[in-house]
Amino acid sequence: MEQPTTRDRAYMQRCIALARQAAGQTAPNPMVGSVIVQGDEVVGEGFHPKAGEPHAEVFALRAAGDRARGATLYVNLEPCNHTGRTPPCTEAILAAGIRRVVVGMVDPDPRVSGNGLQRLKAAGLEVLSGVEEADCQRLNEAFVHRVTQHRPFGILKYAMTLDGKIAATGGHSAWVTGPAARQRVHQLRARCDAVIVGGQTVRADNPHLTTHGQSDRAPLRVVMSRRLALPTQAHLWQVETAPTVVFCGADRDRDIQAALEDQGVEVVVDDAPAPRRVLENLYARGHAQVLWECGGQLAAHAIATGCVQRVWAFVAPKWVGGAQAPTPIGELGIVRMDQAISLTQVSVQSVGDDTLFIADVAALERSPST
Repeated sequence: MEQPTTRDRAYMQRCIALARQAAGQTAPNPMVGSVIVQGDEVVGEGFHPKAGEPHAEVFALRAAGDRARGATLYVNLEPCNHTGRTPPCTEAILAAGIRRVVVGMVDPDPRVSGNGLQRLKAAGLEVLSGVEEADCQRLNEAFVHRVTQHRPFGILKYAMTLDGKIAATGGHSAWVTGPAARQRVHQLRARCDAVIVGGQTVRADNPHLTTHGQSDRAPLRVVMSRRLALPTQAHLWQVETAPTVVFCGADRDRDIQAALEDQGVEVVVDDAPAPRRVLENLYARGHAQVLWECGGQLAAHAIATGCVQRVWAFVAPKWVGGAQAPTPIGELGIVRMDQAISLTQVSVQSVGDDTLFIADVAALERSPST
C-alpha cells in the first residue's frame, strides 16, 4: 500500500490553508482546497468559495489548463461523483488527464462516501487517501457533524471572571473581558452561520451579535424567547445590519410579535421551541455551525440536549463575588462530581490579559430530550 511522502503531506496542508479562506461561507457545503502539481511545480490552486459555486478541483484545473495532464491533484476532501448544483468533479479530473489524486479524507455525504475514489480508481488513476486525515477531519468537523447528525455543530462561548461569574450581582456585564478577547469572539462569529441567544440576553445586554468589521458577512442572529417577553426596540431588530429570527411558543405576546415583524424580524412560532427544535430549523436552512452566546439557563438546556460540541471559555483575571451573581451554565441536574460532563482536547492560550480555554464536550451518556 502506497504511503504518503513528506511532499504529499505538505501539499495537503496547503489544500487545508486554501480551504480555510472560505471559512464561514460554504455551508451547507464543506471547506475544500485543491492543488495541482506537475513535477516539482505547482501549476494550479483553488478553493470552494460558497455553495453553488464550482468546487475547489474545478478552480485548480482551470488554473492549471493543459499543464494538468499527467499531474498530481491534491484535495482535502474526496471529489464528488454526483451532479448537485455543479457537475461531478471526478469527471472534470478525468477529462483534464490527471494521473494521480491524493485525498485527505473520505466524504461522509452518502451521495459520495467512497464513490468518488472508486470512480477514479476504475478509470486507472493512482489514488491515495487518508493523507493528513486528522487535520482534514478537524477542518470540516462542522460539515461532518451536520451530515452525520442532521443538525449543526454547536459552540458555546462565554466570558467569566476567575470566580466563575458572567456578570455582577446587579446584572451588569460590560465588559468581563478585554478588547483582544472580544475581537476573537467577533472572528469566531464570522466562521459561524448563526449566533443564538435567549430573551434574557436581549433584555440585559441589548447585543449587536455582529462581526464588528472582522468579516464582510454577518451570521444569522437567533433569539429564543418562549413568550416573546422582549423589548420592541433593540439592536437585533435592525435587520439592515444583519438578519434576525426569533423562535417562540404558541403562548407568545402577539403584540410584540407584530412589532418585531413590522421591523423585518422573522418570527417562528413553535409549540416546543427548545434547542433541538431550533437546530432542526437551522439545519433545514443549510447551516453547519452555530454559536451559543446565551445565558446560563439556556446554555444548560443546550448542553443537556446534545446541542453543544465545543466550548470557548474566556476567563478574566478579576473577581466579583456574590452568591447571586450569574454563572455561565445553569442547572444540569448533576449532584455528584463523578457525574460531571467531561471536556477533552483542551487547549489554553492567552488573549490579551485574559485566558481562553477551548475544549470538546464529551458525548452525554444519558439520552438527550428535545
